[in-house]
Amino acid sequence: MDTAEEADICRVCRSEGTPDKPLYHPCVCTGSIKFIHQECLVQWLKHSRKEYCELCKHRFAFTPIYSPDMPSRLPVQDILAGLVTSIGTAIRYWFHYTLVAFAWLGVVPLTACRMYKCLFTGSVSSLLTLPIDMLSMENLLADCLQGCFVVTCTLCAFIGLVWLREQIVHGGAPQWLEQNLEQPPNEAGQPNEVPGEENGPAENQPVVPNGHAEEEEAVNDPEAQLDAEEDEDGDDEDEDEEDDAAEDGEEANNGAQDDMNWNALDWDRAAEELTWERMLGLDGSLVFLEHVFWVISLNTLFILVFAFCPYHIGHFSVVGLGFEDYIEASHFDGLITTIVGYVLLAVTLIVCHGLAALVRFQRSRRLLGVCYIVVKVSLLVVVEIGIFPLICGWWLDICSLEMFDASLKDRELSFDSAPGTTMFLHWLVGMVYVFYFASFILLLREVLRPGVLWFLRNLNDPDFNPVQEMIHLPIYRHLRRFILSVVVFGSIVLLMLWLPIRIIKLVVPNFLPYNVMLYSDAPVSELSLELLLLQVVLPALLEQGHTRQWLKGLVRAWTVTAGYLLDLHSYLLGDQEESDDDGQQQANNNQQVRNEEAAPAVGEGLHAAHQAILQQGGPVGFQPYRRPVRFPFRIVLLIAFMCVTLLATSLICLTLPVFAGRWLMSFWTGSAKVHELYTAACGLYVCWLSVRAVTVLLAWMPQGRTVLILKVQEWSVMILKSLVVAFLVTGVIPLLLGLLFEQVIVAPLRVPLDQTPLFYPWQDWALGVLHAKIIAAVTLMGPQWWLKAVIEQVYANGIRNMDLHFIIQKLAVPVISVLLLSLCVPYVIAAGIVPVMGVTVEMQNLVQRRIYPFLLMVVMLIGILFFQIRQFKRLYEHIKNDKYLVGQRLVNYERKAGKANVAPPPSSTQE
Repeated sequence: MDTAEEADICRVCRSEGTPDKPLYHPCVCTGSIKFIHQECLVQWLKHSRKEYCELCKHRFAFTPIYSPDMPSRLPVQDILAGLVTSIGTAIRYWFHYTLVAFAWLGVVPLTACRMYKCLFTGSVSSLLTLPIDMLSMENLLADCLQGCFVVTCTLCAFIGLVWLREQIVHGGAPQWLEQNLEQPPNEAGQPNEVPGEENGPAENQPVVPNGHAEEEEAVNDPEAQLDAEEDEDGDDEDEDEEDDAAEDGEEANNGAQDDMNWNALDWDRAAEELTWERMLGLDGSLVFLEHVFWVISLNTLFILVFAFCPYHIGHFSVVGLGFEDYIEASHFDGLITTIVGYVLLAVTLIVCHGLAALVRFQRSRRLLGVCYIVVKVSLLVVVEIGIFPLICGWWLDICSLEMFDASLKDRELSFDSAPGTTMFLHWLVGMVYVFYFASFILLLREVLRPGVLWFLRNLNDPDFNPVQEMIHLPIYRHLRRFILSVVVFGSIVLLMLWLPIRIIKLVVPNFLPYNVMLYSDAPVSELSLELLLLQVVLPALLEQGHTRQWLKGLVRAWTVTAGYLLDLHSYLLGDQEESDDDGQQQANNNQQVRNEEAAPAVGEGLHAAHQAILQQGGPVGFQPYRRPVRFPFRIVLLIAFMCVTLLATSLICLTLPVFAGRWLMSFWTGSAKVHELYTAACGLYVCWLSVRAVTVLLAWMPQGRTVLILKVQEWSVMILKSLVVAFLVTGVIPLLLGLLFEQVIVAPLRVPLDQTPLFYPWQDWALGVLHAKIIAAVTLMGPQWWLKAVIEQVYANGIRNMDLHFIIQKLAVPVISVLLLSLCVPYVIAAGIVPVMGVTVEMQNLVQRRIYPFLLMVVMLIGILFFQIRQFKRLYEHIKNDKYLVGQRLVNYERKAGKANVAPPPSSTQE
């Protein structure tokens, strides 16, 4: 052995190889880290939990070593024994998971539903027959589904209570509640505060304790600013005295704080032991049965406390006042009665709180106060997230009736036929309206001077917390904000919807109404159109960054124009706007864009959009401005100019896209009427592309004629590539996918055998677009295979670096070939081969109508068969390894041959 061989050592233990422990070179690494002992590698793999080299990324390979007495084929009894063991294990797991599913998806919701029905039946006999009703098999599926909804509501209520408790603990209880605990009653024996008049600062004080009103006064008055600085110095001198006073008052506050932070269980320790798998029973134990019992008990308690009691309080009150008929006519008598019960419960809690304050029951007073806060916040959430968007949705519908040639009678009939669906659709429309209104306010804040919109709450303000406002502000202020929000939002709808419709009907009588009538023989058309609009048209436009920049530029241009015409430039944009517009303002805009991406949840946005219409506090980030002569009169002119602009904008948005879409659609459909969603979407795309082309040309023109020609040629090639790809990927593939779905699923379920199915290519294409989008999303989230790699590569290249040859060869051709084969092969069999066989006409019709789902079942069975064969091979290897495997030997990497080479067997193997 030469010197080089003697220098070979293990990369882990740094020892040389021996006959008992030889060295291997299992990966691509060379040099001093080339060799390793098998035992060292096994230990390292157990420690690192990896199967490949961390340096060269080569996967290590081991060859199994079996006992010399192993037969060439396993005996049948060994295979049967292993198969029986595997089947027994599978049956045991199947029984356990079936029990888990039966408990959580059957027992819990069924118990909740039937307990709910028993409580709300209102008879003693229902309580007596409750055990029999629990075991009844009638309406089993419907009761389980309804019970799932009940359990979800109770779970959300429980989570909401816990979250509200955290808000009270961390944000502090209302001032009236804390004062009642710390201050004695006055000389007359009355409490210092009353819950109905307690919950916030005075009318002339800001809501958020930032002192913005004082800051604005200090900016305008230098002497006030000096006084504020002196007060601040005085506050610094008195800090020690305040700290001593705070220490003296700590003992008095500990009792109340301990009540808020009281915890009956050690939740931290319990959370370490309890996991989701253990709680749900997915770990194989039966501990989850105890959790099922507690869930049923807590669910029953929640139904009794938060549904049964408020409902019956409201029911007795409604019956006593004689409003029962009016409540029943609303089709939502249960919900309205429960809300009335909660309102009466809140009033009762206020009265009881006052009585407890009179008799100086501290704990009872605090408990009643906390209960009042819970009821108050719950009602405010219902009003702001439920009732307010519903009012906006109905008002939008009423103001747009003439646009669709409808009447209030039609809406009344629709509501009577399907009240739940009608209310949900109007609520959804109102939610969308309020959300986009809040988004537009965010855009205005990026353009206008800080302080102009002082009366509107800033959603990006880190101090803004709507739940804390619900807790602390009094009811009358929430009511005032709600009424003002309804007036403002309703006025905007009148200005931008009702009035433009009247003008359009007066100027262009034949333009309205929009054609939204759908044919009864195409029941999927409405679904496909709405989903196409929500999933394809709107995201494609709204996700474009240029659209938002254009809107922001238009708002800025309008603001500059209005500022110079009315001499309000300093008020709207500030005095420093012109000098630092290209520098600091751009950085601030970028920061605002990032803040908008991290905007709060939709629920908080809804709250801020209308709850903070009248903000009593001072402006956030206020900047001084110059007040011109006749300032109020100029503000009135500004508001009038804004109203005229909004009216003109609404007229253009309601007419221009539809005009362009109708004109373009007329080339394909002629004089036939097309659904306005198609025309509006088509016109919207054309308008967007036209504006985009104009802006790009204007940006290129200063660079010279040569550069402009080169850019036009480059973009022309890119547009041609995009059109080809769009025709294949968004045209042909969705159409074939929609037709295949129609043949496999829709037609066999909808059309009887004695009728001929009708196909609508437009509707099939629309559904195919949605199916293709879903399939692409699922593919990107799934395991790695050729389609996922191709889609990722296409996304990575983008539009500018589009590889047309790659897309056609790797994506379009394989997918289109598979879809065409799936459509053509069954048709050829049914229409070409079956008639030659001499079968009857009825059999031919049966084959033609059922061959697509039949072949789908055959393909699925073949897939299941291959899966079972693969599983049997794994079971075979598992049985063989359990009985005859004695060790494994590391495999050397052979660089020259390009394949692994097994090292000579050592004297001892790795067990």
